[in-house]
Amino acid sequence: MSFFTQLLNGLQLGSIYALVALGYTMVYGIILLLNFAHGDIIMAGAYISWIAMAQLGMHPALAALLSIVGCMALGVAIDKIAYAPLREAPRLSVLITAIGVSYFLESGSQLIFGADAKVVPSFVNLTTVSFGAVTLSLTAILTVAITCISTIVLTFLVQKTRLGKAMRAVSEDMGAARLMGVNVNSTISFTFAVGSALAGIGAILYSMAYHQATPTMGIMLGTKAFVAAVLGGIGSIPGAVVGGLVVGFVEVSVAALGLSVWQDAVVFLLLIVVLVVKPTGLLGHAVTEKV
Repeated sequence: MSFFTQLLNGLQLGSIYALVALGYTMVYGIILLLNFAHGDIIMAGAYISWIAMAQLGMHPALAALLSIVGCMALGVAIDKIAYAPLREAPRLSVLITAIGVSYFLESGSQLIFGADAKVVPSFVNLTTVSFGAVTLSLTAILTVAITCISTIVLTFLVQKTRLGKAMRAVSEDMGAARLMGVNVNSTISFTFAVGSALAGIGAILYSMAYHQATPTMGIMLGTKAFVAAVLGGIGSIPGAVVGGLVVGFVEVSVAALGLSVWQDAVVFLLLIVVLVVKPTGLLGHAVTEKV
């Protein structure tokens, strides 16, 4: 397999991790919550796509839109039902709740859909294109392009809009933001909606690459995206993208060496090394806490 093909495969896988990591890093940046249910929102998006196309015969574009909207609604509902009542609770309580929500979604989906994998139909019929000895996947190119567009739109939203300013204010000091008239609960819900929309896009791209939905698909995908967020510097949008690409390239490189069974171990080992050398992540910065 050529170098350019491996490079594109790494970009495709890393782009999916980056989108999921962006959802992690946004929620953490606002309320310092590691939302371990985020990977299961992607699982829900994949099942919505399967129901829409395989069971209801919907057009792929409508199914994709439905998946994104469904993920947004699920993310906001999780915040309102599980996290909002614990705004003033110790951080450990919220973390345990997030793990409980994750198990609830996994068990619920297995109860409803069964444990077997569901085949998600193709959203678009893309083949490959060849340039001499180099063969490139158009699906991989589309995945990278969608991730780039999503990142640019997210950056504009956070940096240039009124809602983005409110998000940054809540991230800096929730109490001061409330005193300045910012509706903190609405801002947090909006953050969950945006992060879950990114998860919905990630679910579509994952389904395009692997064409399946299972109740446990969000576990390892979410864990590796969390690794990517921490690796790049959790709370940093560029860091989430860089971390996702690094994890994707590492996995593809290890597989190319014929060591596929060691993929997960190498990813987690990389995280340990980075945290030992630079605990704040590649693009993160140290934060001084007031006592």
